[in-house]
Amino acid sequence: MKTTFENLKQTIATLRGPDGCPWDKKQTHESLIKCLQNESQELIDAIHNKDDENMKEELGDVLLQVLMHAQIAQEEGKFSMDDVVDYLDEKLHRRHPHVFGQHAKAATAEEALAVWREMKKKERMGK
Repeated sequence: MKTTFENLKQTIATLRGPDGCPWDKKQTHESLIKCLQNESQELIDAIHNKDDENMKEELGDVLLQVLMHAQIAQEEGKFSMDDVVDYLDEKLHRRHPHVFGQHAKAATAEEALAVWREMKKKERMGK
């Protein structure tokens, strides 16, 4: 049976739950900063080394960090992983009007980046 994203989120909740792992339950956003830095660097190293197998592992380790932070935030009543996913999807749609909207199509990567930057600037001005 393949693991779903929902199963993975439940695994993280269980690790931090009453009968979970003492180390996982003790973690905070601040205590996980070093782990996030280390896992991100290990992913970067795997990319530089063109090591696909290690890259797969390190992407999982970075995802673990994201899930841990989202679980902590959910426990604190701030936001959930679903909120993170929703926000990201909305942002990707906003920042790609050349794909999802009525904006002129971007013919090159440079044009697409210019549209992204333009949309990001508009978002920041609106805040």
